[in-house]
Amino acid sequence: MSYRFETSSCSAPMRILLTRSAKRMSTIATVRRKKGVWVPPDIRDRIVDYMKYWTERSDIPCKDLLKWARLSTSKYHTWLKRYGKSNEHKNRIPHDWLLEDREKQAILDCHDMHPLDGYRRLTFMMLDDDIVAVSPSSSYRALKTAGRWDCKTVTPSKKGTGYIQPTKIPQEGHVDVSYINNGGTVYRLISVLNGYSRYIVHQELRETMKESDL
Repeated sequence: MSYRFETSSCSAPMRILLTRSAKRMSTIATVRRKKGVWVPPDIRDRIVDYMKYWTERSDIPCKDLLKWARLSTSKYHTWLKRYGKSNEHKNRIPHDWLLEDREKQAILDCHDMHPLDGYRRLTFMMLDDDIVAVSPSSSYRALKTAGRWDCKTVTPSKKGTGYIQPTKIPQEGHVDVSYINNGGTVYRLISVLNGYSRYIVHQELRETMKESDL
């Protein structure tokens, strides 16, 4: 893509300026030919410097230079605000309310002096002693991150590991309750089974199923 400016009514220095501008505009248009294309920070800053430089020297409005370069005004002003900054997308943004390292260390030191106190009591003790002013949840997170909290041994769950069958006859017994409908009357068949052989040791048919029946 090439640019041609009307130079018949311009002076010689201005014709030279416009000729150079046409070449540079072709370079910028090549960069911005595809909509939404990513532009490296160094090229972006060079384009912004170029626009500023020639706007001051030629008295040509910046919007005309942007129009010739086929660069939108909103994109140029976005680049102008981000001038000199690198692209750091999706990086962690530091916040003012995050705990500093000295505050985290103060929480750990106070916990070392009072290891038997909970994190809530520890928080208000630090407030009273003017050590550090944090919320109980912040104290809990600092202690948990450092491995000072939830260190108790928890018995692992046997859920999903399957049923372990007994290895001896008198080792385990089961009670099974079945419902039998006889002419609209519901009876309960209570059976006692051996856990090893699944043999029915005893069974009774009753109209009720109370705790004493079982």
